[in-house]
Amino acid sequence: MESVDLFVSGESEYHTYRIPALVRSSSGAIHAFCEGRKHGRSDAGEIDLLIRTSTDGGRKWSTSRTIVTAPGMTCGNPCPVVDHSTGSIWLSFCKNIGELAETEICRGNGPRTVWMTKSGDDGATWAVPHEVTHETKDPAWTWYATGPCHGIQLSTGRLVIPCDHTVGVYYDRHADPYHSHVIVSDDHGESWRIGGIVDEGTNECTVTEHGQGNVYINCRNYRQLKCRASAWSDDGGASFSKFRLEPELVDPICQGALLDLGSDHYVLSNAASEHREAVSLRVSQDGGSSWSKRHALWPGPSAYSDLVRLDDGQIGCFFECGKETPYERLRFTTISLDDLPGASSC
Repeated sequence: MESVDLFVSGESEYHTYRIPALVRSSSGAIHAFCEGRKHGRSDAGEIDLLIRTSTDGGRKWSTSRTIVTAPGMTCGNPCPVVDHSTGSIWLSFCKNIGELAETEICRGNGPRTVWMTKSGDDGATWAVPHEVTHETKDPAWTWYATGPCHGIQLSTGRLVIPCDHTVGVYYDRHADPYHSHVIVSDDHGESWRIGGIVDEGTNECTVTEHGQGNVYINCRNYRQLKCRASAWSDDGGASFSKFRLEPELVDPICQGALLDLGSDHYVLSNAASEHREAVSLRVSQDGGSSWSKRHALWPGPSAYSDLVRLDDGQIGCFFECGKETPYERLRFTTISLDDLPGASSC
């Protein structure tokens, strides 16, 4: 297992780096995205989106570049997806006025908008972001978040991006219903629409292909038990089954990420504890119906993560960790599938 710290909080012009996301492009390059929080650790405030790239499987990385910035604005929740038909990398993200925290947005005191940008040259340059709020957000929704992690392309060609939202019923962050949902594109990212919505009580989520052209979704869960929740789609992400709680997937009410290994074999990364600590990997060989024992990557404070498939039976995990808090650094760790319980036939 090899590790490298890609972003260390307090270095450069940013107070904190958070919210890791990963994709591997059609060329094989690995792109690591995150938020650069300029003046504090808060989810609100002035926040940019940054990228680093590796062309050798995660051993050496480019310097950090800012790819989305707007004065006084929160530009957050990076969720990239690669269209392998065209080679384009789409990056979805959200924006709001930096002074408005999630509580105020849920009260209806300001908008949370949805945006897209695209790279057609393997991450070297990025198009001017364009807003897709009207296509991807119901007017009744207040809070909205893309990802954060990576989206997927189904075997049908459909692009699927995991998201979540809050419905403005009481205009109270702690009383209004939360839902996971997906947005989809069937024209190589040129247009997007709302797909399936998961039951109330779900939040940040991650997706992978289930069978041929369908979707498995694994969600942060706000029901009483501290564990993950799952649902399945048999119509390409247009709708989802009733979600089920996953007591074996202990979770501190936090984000997690899925990686598709093919043939309904998945890897899940999450902070596998009732507290934000012990980012770990588990393997499913049956489409998310059951999971192996966890393999810890970091025993201490840790939180959000994402995953990417590498060559030679390796995978990469990009995650938040630290000695005192989970938000001290963003680390990229490479591990062999042979070292994961339950991955021997993947």
